[in-house]
Amino acid sequence: MQESSGTTQGSEGLVGLEEPKKMTREDWRKKKELEEQRKLGNAPAEVDEEGKDINPHIPQYISSVPWYIDPSKRPTLKHQRPQEDNQKQFTGIGDWYKKGVVEKPATTKYRKGACENCGALTHKKKDCLERPRKVGAKFTGMGIASDEHKQVHLLLDYDGKRDRWNGYDPEEHMRIVEEYAKVDLAKRTLKAQKLQEELASGKLVDQAASSRKQWDEDEHGSQEREHNSEDEDEDKYADDIDMPGQNFDSKRRITVRNLRIREDTAKYLRNLDPNSAYYDPKTRAMRENPYSNTGKNPEEVGYAGDNFVRSTGDTVTMAQTQLFAWEAYERGSDVHLQADPTKLELLHQSFKVKKEDFKEEQKESILEKYGGQEHLDAPPRELLLAQTEEYLEYSRHGAVLKGLEKAVARSKYEEDVLINNHTCIWGSYWKDGCWGFKCCFSLVKQSYCTGEGGIKTVVSKERTQDHVGMLLMHQEKMKAKKRNKKNRKRDSDSSDDEDEAKKKKKLMKALTAEEQRLKQVDKLLQVDERRRPYNSLQEVKEPTEEEIEAFRMKRSRPDDPMASFLGQ
Repeated sequence: MQESSGTTQGSEGLVGLEEPKKMTREDWRKKKELEEQRKLGNAPAEVDEEGKDINPHIPQYISSVPWYIDPSKRPTLKHQRPQEDNQKQFTGIGDWYKKGVVEKPATTKYRKGACENCGALTHKKKDCLERPRKVGAKFTGMGIASDEHKQVHLLLDYDGKRDRWNGYDPEEHMRIVEEYAKVDLAKRTLKAQKLQEELASGKLVDQAASSRKQWDEDEHGSQEREHNSEDEDEDKYADDIDMPGQNFDSKRRITVRNLRIREDTAKYLRNLDPNSAYYDPKTRAMRENPYSNTGKNPEEVGYAGDNFVRSTGDTVTMAQTQLFAWEAYERGSDVHLQADPTKLELLHQSFKVKKEDFKEEQKESILEKYGGQEHLDAPPRELLLAQTEEYLEYSRHGAVLKGLEKAVARSKYEEDVLINNHTCIWGSYWKDGCWGFKCCFSLVKQSYCTGEGGIKTVVSKERTQDHVGMLLMHQEKMKAKKRNKKNRKRDSDSSDDEDEAKKKKKLMKALTAEEQRLKQVDKLLQVDERRRPYNSLQEVKEPTEEEIEAFRMKRSRPDDPMASFLGQ
Protein backbone atom coordinates (compact mmCIF):
# COMPACT_ATOMS: atom_id res chain seq x y z
CA MET A 1 0.00 0.00 0.00
CA GLN A 2 2.81 2.39 0.85
CA GLU A 3 4.50 1.75 -2.48
CA SER A 4 1.27 2.33 -4.43
CA SER A 5 0.64 5.61 -2.57
CA GLY A 6 4.17 6.73 -3.40
CA THR A 7 3.67 6.06 -7.12
CA THR A 8 0.38 7.99 -7.16
CA GLN A 9 2.10 10.99 -5.53
CA GLY A 10 4.85 10.86 -8.15
CA SER A 11 2.32 10.78 -10.98
CA GLU A 12 0.49 13.77 -9.48
CA GLY A 13 3.73 15.75 -9.51
CA LEU A 14 4.04 15.29 -13.32
CA VAL A 15 1.03 17.39 -14.28
CA GLY A 16 -0.09 17.14 -17.92
CA LEU A 17 2.45 14.45 -18.95
CA GLU A 18 -0.05 11.63 -19.44
CA GLU A 19 0.18 9.70 -22.70
CA PRO A 20 -2.66 10.63 -25.11
CA LYS A 21 -5.51 8.18 -25.44
CA LYS A 22 -5.70 5.96 -28.47
CA MET A 23 -8.01 7.30 -31.21
CA THR A 24 -10.92 5.26 -32.52
CA ARG A 25 -11.04 4.03 -36.07
CA GLU A 26 -13.72 6.55 -37.03
CA ASP A 27 -11.76 9.49 -35.55
CA TRP A 28 -8.60 8.38 -37.34
CA ARG A 29 -10.48 8.14 -40.66
CA LYS A 30 -11.95 11.64 -40.20
CA LYS A 31 -8.52 13.05 -39.35
CA LYS A 32 -6.98 11.55 -42.48
CA GLU A 33 -9.84 12.83 -44.67
CA LEU A 34 -9.38 16.35 -43.24
CA GLU A 35 -5.65 16.22 -44.00
CA GLU A 36 -6.34 15.18 -47.59
CA GLN A 37 -8.88 17.96 -48.03
CA ARG A 38 -6.38 20.49 -46.64
CA LYS A 39 -3.69 19.28 -49.03
CA LEU A 40 -6.11 19.60 -51.96
CA GLY A 41 -7.08 23.12 -50.82
CA ASN A 42 -10.76 22.29 -50.21
CA ALA A 43 -10.52 22.80 -46.42
CA PRO A 44 -8.95 25.79 -44.60
CA ALA A 45 -5.41 25.24 -43.33
CA GLU A 46 -4.68 24.60 -39.67
CA VAL A 47 -3.81 27.67 -37.57
CA ASP A 48 -1.06 27.73 -34.96
CA GLU A 49 -1.06 29.53 -31.61
CA GLU A 50 0.09 32.80 -33.25
CA GLY A 51 -2.76 32.77 -35.77
CA LYS A 52 -0.57 31.83 -38.78
CA ASP A 53 -1.51 29.11 -41.27
CA ILE A 54 0.41 25.82 -41.21
CA ASN A 55 1.32 24.30 -44.55
CA PRO A 56 -0.62 20.98 -44.77
CA HIS A 57 2.29 19.33 -46.61
CA ILE A 58 4.60 19.76 -43.59
CA PRO A 59 5.05 16.39 -41.80
CA GLN A 60 3.42 15.84 -38.44
CA TYR A 61 6.70 15.22 -36.61
CA ILE A 62 7.74 18.81 -37.46
CA SER A 63 4.52 20.70 -36.72
CA SER A 64 3.08 18.81 -33.72
CA VAL A 65 4.49 19.18 -30.20
CA PRO A 66 5.52 15.86 -28.52
CA TRP A 67 3.11 14.69 -25.83
CA TYR A 68 5.89 14.26 -23.26
CA ILE A 69 6.74 18.00 -23.48
CA ASP A 70 3.28 19.57 -23.37
CA PRO A 71 0.22 17.64 -24.66
CA SER A 72 -2.02 20.71 -24.30
CA LYS A 73 -0.17 22.67 -27.01
CA ARG A 74 -1.54 22.88 -30.52
CA PRO A 75 0.55 22.25 -33.67
CA THR A 76 2.89 25.16 -34.34
CA LEU A 77 5.90 26.18 -36.42
CA LYS A 78 7.24 28.71 -33.94
CA HIS A 79 10.31 26.57 -33.28
CA GLN A 80 11.17 26.71 -37.01
CA ARG A 81 11.21 30.52 -37.12
CA PRO A 82 13.97 32.83 -35.82
CA GLN A 83 13.82 33.13 -32.03
CA GLU A 84 13.70 36.67 -30.73
CA ASP A 85 15.93 35.84 -27.79
CA ASN A 86 18.74 34.64 -30.07
CA GLN A 87 18.51 37.51 -32.58
CA LYS A 88 21.08 40.31 -32.49
CA GLN A 89 19.73 43.69 -31.51
CA PHE A 90 21.19 46.17 -34.01
CA THR A 91 21.44 49.92 -33.55
CA GLY A 92 18.46 51.96 -34.66
CA ILE A 93 18.44 54.23 -37.69
CA GLY A 94 18.55 57.43 -35.62
CA ASP A 95 21.51 56.51 -33.36
CA TRP A 96 24.96 57.83 -34.25
CA TYR A 97 28.15 59.05 -32.64
CA LYS A 98 27.89 62.37 -30.81
CA LYS A 99 29.88 65.20 -32.40
CA GLY A 100 31.00 68.30 -30.54
CA VAL A 101 29.13 67.37 -27.36
CA VAL A 102 30.36 68.78 -24.06
CA GLU A 103 28.57 66.73 -21.44
CA LYS A 104 29.91 68.49 -18.35
CA PRO A 105 31.86 71.71 -17.93
CA ALA A 106 35.41 71.49 -16.64
CA THR A 107 35.53 71.44 -12.85
CA THR A 108 37.67 73.76 -10.74
CA LYS A 109 38.27 71.36 -7.87
CA TYR A 110 40.19 68.09 -7.77
CA ARG A 111 37.95 65.02 -7.37
CA LYS A 112 38.89 61.85 -5.57
CA GLY A 113 40.01 59.06 -7.89
CA ALA A 114 40.82 61.40 -10.78
CA CYS A 115 44.11 61.60 -12.71
CA GLU A 116 46.87 63.05 -10.53
CA ASN A 117 48.47 64.76 -13.54
CA CYS A 118 45.61 66.57 -15.31
CA GLY A 119 42.61 66.02 -13.00
CA ALA A 120 40.31 64.22 -15.50
CA LEU A 121 38.08 61.56 -13.97
CA THR A 122 38.03 59.17 -16.95
CA HIS A 123 41.62 57.86 -16.69
CA LYS A 124 44.51 57.38 -14.26
CA LYS A 125 47.96 58.92 -14.16
CA LYS A 126 49.71 56.09 -16.00
CA ASP A 127 47.20 56.37 -18.90
CA CYS A 128 47.34 60.18 -19.10
CA LEU A 129 48.25 61.55 -22.54
CA GLU A 130 48.96 65.13 -21.42
CA ARG A 131 52.43 66.49 -20.79
CA PRO A 132 53.68 65.39 -17.34
CA ARG A 133 53.37 68.44 -15.07
CA LYS A 134 55.98 69.42 -12.56
CA VAL A 135 53.30 69.60 -9.89
CA GLY A 136 50.16 67.65 -10.69
CA ALA A 137 46.60 68.89 -10.55
CA LYS A 138 46.05 66.83 -7.42
CA PHE A 139 48.28 69.16 -5.41
CA THR A 140 47.73 72.48 -7.21
CA GLY A 141 44.00 72.21 -7.96
CA MET A 142 44.54 74.37 -11.07
CA GLY A 143 44.21 73.66 -14.80
CA ILE A 144 41.96 70.65 -14.35
CA ALA A 145 41.22 69.06 -17.72
CA SER A 146 37.71 68.18 -18.79
CA ASP A 147 36.61 64.55 -18.84
CA GLU A 148 36.86 62.66 -22.12
CA HIS A 149 33.61 61.93 -23.89
CA LYS A 150 33.01 58.20 -24.27
CA GLN A 151 31.32 57.42 -27.54
CA VAL A 152 28.49 54.94 -27.76
CA HIS A 153 29.13 51.49 -29.22
CA LEU A 154 27.14 51.07 -32.45
CA LEU A 155 26.24 47.58 -33.67
CA LEU A 156 25.26 48.16 -37.31
CA ASP A 157 23.78 45.58 -39.65
CA TYR A 158 24.81 44.96 -43.27
CA ASP A 159 22.82 47.90 -44.69
CA GLY A 160 23.76 50.24 -41.85
CA LYS A 161 27.48 49.77 -42.49
CA ARG A 162 27.08 50.63 -46.18
CA ASP A 163 24.64 53.54 -45.85
CA ARG A 164 26.41 56.63 -47.16
CA TRP A 165 23.84 58.91 -45.45
CA ASN A 166 24.15 57.22 -42.05
CA GLY A 167 24.64 59.88 -39.38
CA TYR A 168 23.60 62.75 -41.64
CA ASP A 169 21.70 65.53 -39.92
CA PRO A 170 18.59 66.55 -41.96
CA GLU A 171 18.67 69.97 -40.33
CA GLU A 172 21.84 70.68 -42.30
CA HIS A 173 19.87 70.37 -45.55
CA MET A 174 17.08 72.55 -44.18
CA ARG A 175 19.61 75.33 -43.56
CA ILE A 176 20.59 75.20 -47.26
CA VAL A 177 16.93 75.26 -48.33
CA GLU A 178 16.27 78.28 -46.09
CA GLU A 179 19.33 80.08 -47.47
CA TYR A 180 18.17 79.59 -51.09
CA ALA A 181 14.66 80.64 -50.11
CA LYS A 182 16.03 83.90 -48.67
CA VAL A 183 18.04 84.57 -51.85
CA ASP A 184 14.96 83.89 -54.01
CA LEU A 185 12.86 86.24 -51.88
CA ALA A 186 15.47 88.99 -52.12
CA LYS A 187 15.56 88.64 -55.93
CA ARG A 188 11.79 88.93 -56.14
CA THR A 189 11.68 92.03 -53.95
CA LEU A 190 14.48 93.64 -55.98
CA LYS A 191 12.66 92.89 -59.25
CA ALA A 192 9.38 94.30 -57.91
CA GLN A 193 11.20 97.43 -56.72
CA LYS A 194 12.75 97.96 -60.19
CA LEU A 195 9.35 97.59 -61.88
CA GLN A 196 7.83 100.15 -59.53
CA GLU A 197 10.67 102.60 -60.25
CA GLU A 198 10.24 102.15 -64.04
CA LEU A 199 6.48 102.67 -63.76
CA ALA A 200 6.99 105.80 -61.71
CA SER A 201 9.53 107.24 -64.16
CA GLY A 202 7.49 106.34 -67.28
CA LYS A 203 10.20 104.20 -68.93
CA LEU A 204 7.98 101.13 -69.08
CA VAL A 205 5.31 102.98 -71.16
CA ASP A 206 7.92 104.22 -73.66
CA GLN A 207 9.35 100.72 -74.02
CA ALA A 208 5.88 99.30 -74.78
CA ALA A 209 5.28 101.92 -77.52
CA SER A 210 8.68 101.37 -79.13
CA SER A 211 8.15 97.60 -79.13
CA ARG A 212 4.87 98.06 -81.08
CA LYS A 213 6.62 100.18 -83.74
CA GLN A 214 9.39 97.64 -84.11
CA TRP A 215 6.82 94.86 -84.55
CA ASP A 216 5.21 96.70 -87.49
CA GLU A 217 8.58 97.37 -89.15
CA ASP A 218 9.81 93.80 -88.67
CA GLU A 219 6.79 92.37 -90.51
CA HIS A 220 7.98 94.01 -93.77
CA GLY A 221 11.74 93.47 -93.64
CA SER A 222 12.15 90.42 -91.45
CA GLN A 223 13.17 88.13 -94.31
CA GLU A 224 15.93 90.45 -95.52
CA ARG A 225 17.55 91.01 -92.14
CA GLU A 226 17.22 87.47 -90.78
CA HIS A 227 20.62 86.25 -91.92
CA ASN A 228 22.44 89.47 -90.92
CA SER A 229 20.91 89.47 -87.42
CA GLU A 230 22.05 85.90 -86.79
CA ASP A 231 25.65 86.77 -87.72
CA GLU A 232 25.58 89.86 -85.52
CA ASP A 233 24.29 87.86 -82.55
CA GLU A 234 27.01 85.26 -83.00
CA ASP A 235 29.72 87.94 -83.10
CA LYS A 236 28.20 89.79 -80.18
CA TYR A 237 28.08 86.84 -77.77
CA ALA A 238 31.10 84.88 -78.98
CA ASP A 239 33.40 86.45 -76.39
CA ASP A 240 31.06 85.72 -73.51
CA ILE A 241 30.76 81.97 -74.28
CA ASP A 242 32.68 79.94 -71.67
CA MET A 243 34.00 76.43 -71.73
CA PRO A 244 31.83 73.95 -69.83
CA GLY A 245 32.89 73.55 -66.23
CA GLN A 246 35.38 76.48 -66.34
CA ASN A 247 33.46 79.70 -65.70
CA PHE A 248 32.08 80.38 -62.24
CA ASP A 249 29.00 82.52 -61.93
CA SER A 250 26.28 82.20 -59.30
CA LYS A 251 23.65 83.65 -61.67
CA ARG A 252 23.96 80.87 -64.25
CA ARG A 253 23.74 77.13 -63.92
CA ILE A 254 26.64 75.28 -65.56
CA THR A 255 26.77 71.56 -66.40
CA VAL A 256 30.25 70.08 -65.84
CA ARG A 257 31.11 67.40 -68.39
CA ASN A 258 33.11 64.80 -66.53
CA LEU A 259 34.27 62.85 -69.60
CA ARG A 260 37.18 60.46 -70.06
CA ILE A 261 38.95 59.72 -73.34
CA ARG A 262 39.46 56.16 -74.49
CA GLU A 263 43.25 56.11 -73.90
CA ASP A 264 42.96 56.97 -70.19
CA THR A 265 43.03 54.00 -67.81
CA ALA A 266 40.09 53.92 -65.42
CA LYS A 267 40.99 54.56 -61.78
CA TYR A 268 39.46 51.32 -60.53
CA LEU A 269 41.60 49.28 -62.99
CA ARG A 270 44.97 50.57 -61.79
CA ASN A 271 45.13 48.17 -58.82
CA LEU A 272 42.72 45.22 -58.68
CA ASP A 273 43.50 44.44 -55.04
CA PRO A 274 40.20 44.79 -53.09
CA ASN A 275 42.14 46.21 -50.10
CA SER A 276 43.65 49.06 -52.14
CA ALA A 277 42.33 52.62 -52.37
CA TYR A 278 38.54 53.07 -52.29
CA TYR A 279 36.83 54.13 -55.52
CA ASP A 280 33.54 56.00 -55.21
CA PRO A 281 31.47 55.22 -58.33
CA LYS A 282 28.99 58.02 -57.68
CA THR A 283 31.54 60.85 -57.76
CA ARG A 284 34.23 58.93 -59.74
CA ALA A 285 36.77 59.84 -57.08
CA MET A 286 39.72 57.86 -55.73
CA ARG A 287 41.34 60.06 -53.11
CA GLU A 288 44.04 57.69 -51.83
CA ASN A 289 47.01 56.31 -53.75
CA PRO A 290 46.07 52.98 -55.44
CA TYR A 291 49.75 51.91 -55.44
CA SER A 292 50.35 52.50 -51.71
CA ASN A 293 50.45 48.75 -50.90
CA THR A 294 52.85 47.93 -53.76
CA GLY A 295 55.77 49.97 -52.39
CA LYS A 296 56.08 52.19 -55.49
CA ASN A 297 57.15 55.81 -55.17
CA PRO A 298 54.14 58.15 -55.69
CA GLU A 299 56.26 60.44 -57.88
CA GLU A 300 57.14 57.60 -60.30
CA VAL A 301 53.65 56.21 -60.98
CA GLY A 302 51.30 57.78 -63.50
CA TYR A 303 48.43 58.31 -61.04
CA ALA A 304 48.78 58.59 -57.25
CA GLY A 305 45.25 59.57 -56.19
CA ASP A 306 43.17 62.74 -56.34
CA ASN A 307 44.67 64.16 -53.14
CA PHE A 308 48.20 63.81 -54.55
CA VAL A 309 47.20 65.54 -57.79
CA ARG A 310 45.56 68.45 -55.97
CA SER A 311 48.61 69.30 -53.87
CA THR A 312 51.56 68.75 -56.24
CA GLY A 313 53.15 70.61 -59.13
CA ASP A 314 51.52 73.81 -60.37
CA THR A 315 48.04 72.73 -59.24
CA VAL A 316 47.98 75.19 -56.33
CA THR A 317 49.18 78.07 -58.53
CA MET A 318 46.64 77.13 -61.19
CA ALA A 319 43.84 77.11 -58.62
CA GLN A 320 44.88 80.55 -57.33
CA THR A 321 44.95 81.92 -60.88
CA GLN A 322 41.50 80.45 -61.62
CA LEU A 323 40.11 81.97 -58.43
CA PHE A 324 41.56 85.35 -59.37
CA ALA A 325 39.95 85.04 -62.83
CA TRP A 326 36.53 84.36 -61.32
CA GLU A 327 36.82 87.29 -58.89
CA ALA A 328 38.00 89.62 -61.67
CA TYR A 329 35.09 88.56 -63.92
CA GLU A 330 32.60 89.34 -61.17
CA ARG A 331 34.14 92.83 -60.81
CA GLY A 332 33.83 93.57 -64.54
CA SER A 333 37.20 92.55 -65.99
CA ASP A 334 36.88 90.50 -69.17
CA VAL A 335 39.54 87.82 -68.49
CA HIS A 336 39.51 84.06 -69.03
CA LEU A 337 42.04 81.37 -68.07
CA GLN A 338 41.77 79.31 -71.26
CA ALA A 339 40.94 82.07 -73.75
CA ASP A 340 43.76 84.50 -72.82
CA PRO A 341 46.13 83.03 -70.20
CA THR A 342 48.93 85.56 -70.88
CA LYS A 343 46.69 88.52 -70.19
CA LEU A 344 45.42 86.88 -67.01
CA GLU A 345 48.95 86.12 -65.79
CA LEU A 346 50.13 89.70 -66.33
CA LEU A 347 47.03 91.04 -64.61
CA HIS A 348 47.59 88.68 -61.67
CA GLN A 349 51.24 89.75 -61.27
CA SER A 350 50.35 93.43 -61.39
CA PHE A 351 47.63 92.78 -58.80
CA LYS A 352 50.19 91.16 -56.48
CA VAL A 353 52.59 94.11 -56.86
CA LYS A 354 49.82 96.63 -56.19
CA LYS A 355 48.71 94.65 -53.15
CA GLU A 356 52.24 94.72 -51.66
CA ASP A 357 52.58 98.44 -52.41
CA PHE A 358 49.24 99.12 -50.74
CA LYS A 359 50.37 97.27 -47.61
CA GLU A 360 53.61 99.25 -47.49
CA GLU A 361 51.78 102.58 -47.97
CA GLN A 362 49.31 101.65 -45.23
CA LYS A 363 52.18 100.80 -42.88
CA GLU A 364 54.01 104.05 -43.64
CA SER A 365 50.86 106.15 -43.14
CA ILE A 366 50.30 104.56 -39.73
CA LEU A 367 53.92 105.20 -38.72
CA GLU A 368 53.75 108.84 -39.90
CA LYS A 369 50.54 109.44 -37.99
CA TYR A 370 51.38 107.64 -34.74
CA GLY A 371 55.19 107.21 -34.88
CA GLY A 372 57.16 104.26 -33.50
CA GLN A 373 59.63 103.62 -36.32
CA GLU A 374 62.49 103.52 -33.79
CA HIS A 375 60.94 100.47 -32.13
CA LEU A 376 60.84 98.57 -35.40
CA ASP A 377 64.45 99.45 -36.30
CA ALA A 378 65.77 98.68 -32.81
CA PRO A 379 68.43 95.93 -32.53
CA PRO A 380 67.64 92.75 -30.58
CA ARG A 381 67.30 92.96 -26.81
CA GLU A 382 70.37 90.80 -26.25
CA LEU A 383 72.55 93.30 -28.13
CA LEU A 384 71.03 96.31 -26.33
CA LEU A 385 71.66 94.90 -22.84
CA ALA A 386 74.87 93.11 -23.90
CA GLN A 387 73.91 90.15 -21.72
CA THR A 388 71.62 87.18 -21.69
CA GLU A 389 70.73 84.41 -19.29
CA GLU A 390 71.58 81.67 -21.80
CA TYR A 391 75.01 80.08 -21.36
CA LEU A 392 76.96 79.64 -24.61
CA GLU A 393 80.46 78.43 -25.46
CA TYR A 394 82.04 79.05 -28.88
CA SER A 395 85.03 77.48 -30.63
CA ARG A 396 87.70 79.56 -32.32
CA HIS A 397 85.84 79.07 -35.63
CA GLY A 398 82.60 80.44 -34.19
CA ALA A 399 80.72 77.17 -33.83
CA VAL A 400 78.57 76.66 -30.74
CA LEU A 401 80.15 74.11 -28.41
CA LYS A 402 77.72 74.38 -25.54
CA GLY A 403 74.29 75.95 -25.25
CA LEU A 404 71.21 76.32 -27.42
CA GLU A 405 70.75 72.60 -27.11
CA LYS A 406 67.42 71.01 -27.86
CA ALA A 407 65.34 70.03 -24.90
CA VAL A 408 65.54 66.32 -24.21
CA ALA A 409 62.16 64.61 -24.57
CA ARG A 410 61.30 63.18 -21.19
CA SER A 411 59.32 59.99 -20.80
CA LYS A 412 56.47 59.60 -18.34
CA TYR A 413 58.03 56.35 -17.11
CA GLU A 414 60.69 56.24 -14.38
CA GLU A 415 64.28 56.35 -15.66
CA ASP A 416 67.67 55.43 -14.14
CA VAL A 417 66.06 53.37 -11.38
CA LEU A 418 68.51 50.85 -9.80
CA ILE A 419 67.01 47.79 -8.08
CA ASN A 420 68.33 44.88 -6.00
CA ASN A 421 71.79 46.36 -5.38
CA HIS A 422 72.58 46.66 -9.11
CA THR A 423 74.88 49.47 -10.28
CA CYS A 424 73.49 49.45 -13.84
CA ILE A 425 69.93 49.67 -15.09
CA TRP A 426 67.98 46.82 -16.66
CA GLY A 427 68.65 46.73 -20.41
CA SER A 428 72.29 47.82 -20.25
CA TYR A 429 73.46 44.33 -21.34
CA TRP A 430 72.45 42.29 -24.40
CA LYS A 431 73.30 38.64 -25.02
CA ASP A 432 71.76 36.10 -27.43
CA GLY A 433 68.52 38.06 -27.89
CA CYS A 434 67.99 38.74 -24.15
CA TRP A 435 68.33 41.92 -22.04
CA GLY A 436 70.20 41.97 -18.75
CA PHE A 437 72.35 43.93 -16.25
CA LYS A 438 75.81 45.05 -17.36
CA CYS A 439 77.19 45.05 -13.80
CA CYS A 440 76.85 41.26 -13.31
CA PHE A 441 75.81 39.89 -16.77
CA SER A 442 72.56 38.59 -15.25
CA LEU A 443 69.66 37.98 -17.65
CA VAL A 444 67.00 37.67 -14.90
CA LYS A 445 65.21 40.98 -14.22
CA GLN A 446 64.40 40.60 -10.49
CA SER A 447 67.73 38.97 -9.58
CA TYR A 448 70.24 40.37 -7.06
CA CYS A 449 73.56 41.75 -8.23
CA THR A 450 76.56 39.39 -7.93
CA GLY A 451 79.14 41.90 -9.19
CA GLU A 452 82.47 40.70 -10.58
CA GLY A 453 81.84 37.14 -9.40
CA GLY A 454 78.82 36.83 -11.63
CA ILE A 455 80.79 38.13 -14.61
CA LYS A 456 83.60 35.57 -13.99
CA THR A 457 81.17 32.66 -13.73
CA VAL A 458 79.46 33.65 -16.97
CA VAL A 459 82.79 33.96 -18.80
CA SER A 460 84.07 30.60 -17.46
CA LYS A 461 80.84 28.86 -18.53
CA GLU A 462 81.18 30.25 -22.03
CA ARG A 463 84.79 29.02 -22.27
CA THR A 464 83.94 25.49 -21.10
CA GLN A 465 81.04 25.37 -23.50
CA ASP A 466 83.38 26.43 -26.33
CA HIS A 467 85.90 23.62 -25.48
CA VAL A 468 83.20 20.97 -25.21
CA GLY A 469 81.62 22.19 -28.42
CA MET A 470 84.91 21.92 -30.35
CA LEU A 471 85.46 18.33 -29.09
CA LEU A 472 81.94 17.31 -30.06
CA MET A 473 82.32 18.84 -33.51
CA HIS A 474 85.58 16.86 -34.09
CA GLN A 475 83.95 13.59 -33.02
CA GLU A 476 80.95 14.20 -35.29
CA LYS A 477 83.26 14.87 -38.26
CA MET A 478 85.13 11.55 -37.72
CA LYS A 479 81.84 9.64 -37.47
CA ALA A 480 80.58 11.27 -40.65
CA LYS A 481 83.73 10.21 -42.54
CA LYS A 482 83.34 6.56 -41.47
CA ARG A 483 79.67 6.64 -42.39
CA ASN A 484 80.45 8.00 -45.89
CA LYS A 485 83.00 5.22 -46.56
CA LYS A 486 80.51 2.48 -45.62
CA ASN A 487 77.81 4.05 -47.78
CA ARG A 488 80.13 4.20 -50.80
CA LYS A 489 80.92 0.45 -50.58
CA ARG A 490 77.28 -0.45 -50.09
CA ASP A 491 76.21 1.71 -53.05
CA SER A 492 78.74 0.10 -55.43
CA ASP A 493 77.50 -3.45 -54.53
CA SER A 494 73.81 -2.64 -54.60
CA SER A 495 73.90 -0.72 -57.90
CA ASP A 496 74.55 -3.89 -59.99
CA ASP A 497 71.71 -5.78 -58.28
CA GLU A 498 69.34 -2.88 -58.84
CA ASP A 499 70.19 -2.73 -62.57
CA GLU A 500 69.47 -6.43 -63.00
CA ALA A 501 66.15 -6.14 -61.15
CA LYS A 502 65.11 -3.19 -63.34
CA LYS A 503 65.96 -5.12 -66.51
CA LYS A 504 63.89 -8.12 -65.39
CA LYS A 505 60.96 -5.87 -64.55
CA LYS A 506 61.08 -4.21 -67.98
CA LEU A 507 61.29 -7.60 -69.72
CA MET A 508 58.20 -8.87 -67.89
CA LYS A 509 56.25 -5.79 -68.99
CA ALA A 510 57.39 -6.29 -72.58
CA LEU A 511 56.34 -9.97 -72.51
CA THR A 512 52.82 -9.13 -71.30
CA ALA A 513 52.50 -6.44 -73.98
CA GLU A 514 53.67 -8.88 -76.66
CA GLU A 515 51.09 -11.45 -75.52
CA GLN A 516 48.33 -8.89 -75.80
CA ARG A 517 49.54 -7.88 -79.27
CA LEU A 518 49.50 -11.52 -80.46
CA LYS A 519 45.96 -12.00 -79.15
CA GLN A 520 44.85 -8.88 -81.00
CA VAL A 521 46.48 -10.17 -84.21
CA ASP A 522 44.64 -13.49 -83.88
CA LYS A 523 41.31 -11.68 -83.47
CA LEU A 524 41.95 -9.54 -86.56
CA LEU A 525 42.86 -12.61 -88.64
CA GLN A 526 39.60 -14.32 -87.73
CA VAL A 527 37.54 -11.28 -88.88
CA ASP A 528 36.68 -10.79 -92.56
CA GLU A 529 39.06 -8.46 -94.40
CA ARG A 530 36.28 -6.08 -95.36
CA ARG A 531 35.24 -5.67 -91.73
CA ARG A 532 38.65 -5.14 -90.24
CA PRO A 533 39.19 -1.74 -88.52
CA TYR A 534 41.35 0.90 -90.13
CA ASN A 535 44.55 0.76 -88.06
CA SER A 536 46.99 2.78 -90.15
CA LEU A 537 47.03 5.62 -87.60
CA GLN A 538 48.60 3.53 -84.83
CA GLU A 539 51.64 4.94 -83.11
CA VAL A 540 54.88 3.76 -84.69
CA LYS A 541 58.10 4.09 -82.75
CA GLU A 542 61.46 2.39 -82.46
CA PRO A 543 61.24 -0.79 -80.31
CA THR A 544 63.33 -1.04 -77.17
CA GLU A 545 65.77 -3.84 -76.31
CA GLU A 546 63.21 -5.46 -73.99
CA GLU A 547 60.50 -5.40 -76.71
CA ILE A 548 62.90 -7.05 -79.23
CA GLU A 549 63.81 -9.73 -76.69
CA ALA A 550 60.11 -10.38 -75.93
CA PHE A 551 59.35 -10.68 -79.69
CA ARG A 552 62.10 -13.26 -80.10
CA MET A 553 60.89 -15.25 -77.11
CA LYS A 554 57.26 -15.26 -78.26
CA ARG A 555 57.95 -15.79 -81.98
CA SER A 556 56.33 -18.92 -83.42
CA ARG A 557 58.78 -21.55 -84.80
CA PRO A 558 56.94 -24.26 -86.77
CA ASP A 559 60.14 -26.34 -87.25
CA ASP A 560 60.69 -26.55 -83.51
CA PRO A 561 59.91 -30.14 -82.29
CA MET A 562 58.84 -28.78 -78.88
CA ALA A 563 56.37 -26.20 -80.31
CA SER A 564 53.34 -28.42 -79.66
CA PHE A 565 54.31 -28.85 -76.02
CA LEU A 566 54.84 -25.09 -75.53
CA GLY A 567 51.34 -24.24 -76.88
CA GLN A 568 52.65 -22.35 -79.92
